[in-house]
Order: sequence, then structure tokens, then C-alpha cells
Amino acid sequence: MRILVVEDDPDLNRQIVAALGDAGYVVDKAMDGEEGHFLGETEPYDAVVLDLGLPVLDGVSVLEKWRRAGKKMPVLILTARDRWSDKVAGFDAGADDYVVKPFQMEEVLARMRALLRRSAGHATSELTCGPMVLDTKSARVTVNGTAIKLTSLEFRLLSYLMHHGGKVVSRTELVEHLYDQDFDRDSNTIEVFIGRLRKKLGVDVLHTIRGMGYCVSEPDNAK
Repeated sequence: MRILVVEDDPDLNRQIVAALGDAGYVVDKAMDGEEGHFLGETEPYDAVVLDLGLPVLDGVSVLEKWRRAGKKMPVLILTARDRWSDKVAGFDAGADDYVVKPFQMEEVLARMRALLRRSAGHATSELTCGPMVLDTKSARVTVNGTAIKLTSLEFRLLSYLMHHGGKVVSRTELVEHLYDQDFDRDSNTIEVFIGRLRKKLGVDVLHTIRGMGYCVSEPDNAK
């Protein structure tokens, strides 16, 4: 999953980026509203952490522009403001949730997991496909109750496919959502990681749809 953090405080920006990165997400960052708006317009993000009190272009204006342009990624707004009207303005602009500063980083992570889960239509932190279970909270994958050891990239790849269970995801989409904007997007590493995942999982739930991409589904549901 790929996330954009738009926060002008350098220390807080760094802390949020580090926490999300440690939690297994790919993270891009922006330090002002103009840069954040541009990245959100031009890059495909699964979610955004957006401060309201941004320089150059404020967070509400950024969010309004995204929504007018048809951008539907879930947005978690950050605000140091106590006035309820600011929170209402954020929601009216298209925000999905908010956190008031100062906050505990665990709360941001929990709310981000919930946003990603809900946007994909899942009700709990456990995503299942046949005997395979992926727990987004613990970043743990099990098959028939046995834990499977995955690298961070393997987990991100499987997690993205599981969040979009049953949907065919193209290689291009996977690359766009698994790597930051500086990654060489002509890389063929996706095929390598798909092969490794199949071997580690040992169950027929990860399917290649020739000429289209990949999907996670139970064997009888493979297209």
C-alpha cells in the first residue's frame, strides 16, 4: 500500500513517514499544500495523511481540489485546531477521518488500517482467502494456522492483492502502489516476487491471468 504524507512540520513529517514505513507501507511525503496537491493529482495513492494548516495551499483547499478532480483515495486529516468548525470543514471537503494534534502514532496507524480496510470493503483486520489469513494489524500471514515468513515487499504485494481480493490487478498497478515515485518502474521484479510468494504459501490462491495481471482467489474462483 502506498501512502502520501502532507505535513509541513519537518519533525512530525519524518516521524509519521518512519512509523508508516516501519508498518510496511510505501510512503511519499510533501512539505506544503502545493506539492501535496501535485503528488495527489499525479500519483496513485491508497491513502493520504493530510495536515490542515499547510503553507502555500491549506489542507481543506487541497482536499477540495482532489475531490473535484475525482480523486477517491481515503484521507486522514491532521489538525492542531480545537474548533469543531475546522473538523466539519475537513469532512465537508471530503475527509474520511481525523486526528487532533498532539496524538499517539499508534492511533494514526490504527486509523490508517481502518481507512484502507473500509475502502476495500473489509470489516475486520483479518483478510482471508481459503486457508490463508493476512492480519493487517500484526502484519502476519498464516496458512492453515501456520505462520508464513515473508519479506516486507512480499507482504506488501500480498496485502495489496488481498485488499483487492477477486479483482485482477495489473503489473503496472502493482508497481505504482508498491514503490515510491523514485523507483525504476520498468523493473520486472513483480514476477519474481509472485513466484516466491507462490512457493512460500504453498496453496493455490495466487493466480496469473495471462495478459491482464494477478489476483488472489480460491482455486474454483480463478478466472
